[in-house]
Amino acid sequence: MKEEILVNVTPRETRAALVENGVLQEVQIERASSRGIVGNIYKGKVSRVLPGMQAAFIEIGLERTAFLHASDIGITGEQMTGVYTGQPGQINDLVTEGRELLVQVLKDPLGTKGARLTTNIAIPSRYLVYMPRGTGAGVSTRIEDEGERERLRALIEDLDNEDDTAGSFIVRTAAEGAQRDALRADRLFLLKLWDYINERQREAQAGGLVYEDLPLSAKILRDYLGSETERVRVDSDVTHERMLRFSNTFTPELSPCIELYNGGRPIFDMYGVEDEIIRALDKKVPLKSGGYLIIDQTEAMTTIDVNTGAYVGHRNLEETIFKTN
Repeated sequence: MKEEILVNVTPRETRAALVENGVLQEVQIERASSRGIVGNIYKGKVSRVLPGMQAAFIEIGLERTAFLHASDIGITGEQMTGVYTGQPGQINDLVTEGRELLVQVLKDPLGTKGARLTTNIAIPSRYLVYMPRGTGAGVSTRIEDEGERERLRALIEDLDNEDDTAGSFIVRTAAEGAQRDALRADRLFLLKLWDYINERQREAQAGGLVYEDLPLSAKILRDYLGSETERVRVDSDVTHERMLRFSNTFTPELSPCIELYNGGRPIFDMYGVEDEIIRALDKKVPLKSGGYLIIDQTEAMTTIDVNTGAYVGHRNLEETIFKTN
């Protein structure tokens, strides 16, 4: 499988595209004016507890308070507040107003809604995700070969047995075929990063940013650069240098495939990615039958309206509607 990663950089935004055998698979966009905060870790402060919603509002230094549901609190009431009333899962037992706690963003703010948070911190690296409050070892479900899953699980459990480190590790899809030394290096990196985050947390004021996730240009290398990647092409000198530094640190064997694109045509135009993006963002999506979909995003949900359009069927209304859907 021929896989390429394309990175287009402008003053306003960075876009990254994953192309397999000439077909666009995925596009990610990071805008300079509104960079997402998913994955960021903050020292939050509980501003209000809502028993009727089993949730709390948390100050994390943003315009709107963030939202923390009881199901996203992964530690006990005793650990959070020093008080436990015997009803696990009740928001009053888990947090109290004015309490400070370490939280991670699960979902960006949207419209009038604040960010969604969790206390189940998850820190990713190239091959692993470290969950300081988790238990056991896990393997990505996208690794389908059962023998490889067992090999990776055994490796990470063996590494866990080397010390008494708390928490758990999940093996990412990119780790398929990875050897023990690579997993061990990732594991040590994550443990050092967690120590750094804890140190920052002690120094940070309530509502302060403790850890910021990687920019898109580095994140795309961390998450997608692998042995199947033929090349990475980026159209910015500065970003090219940053990506090389990141790769030289974490995946030096793959650094040679990161190229600076200096072509006359825009890189996304040359690969047909721009046209694919325009089609993907179109609200109206034609169907082979002659019908069409209308996809519209609102603050609460994304709606999909199915229309028969030019398709009038052959027998009766029920069959026409059934086949259109």
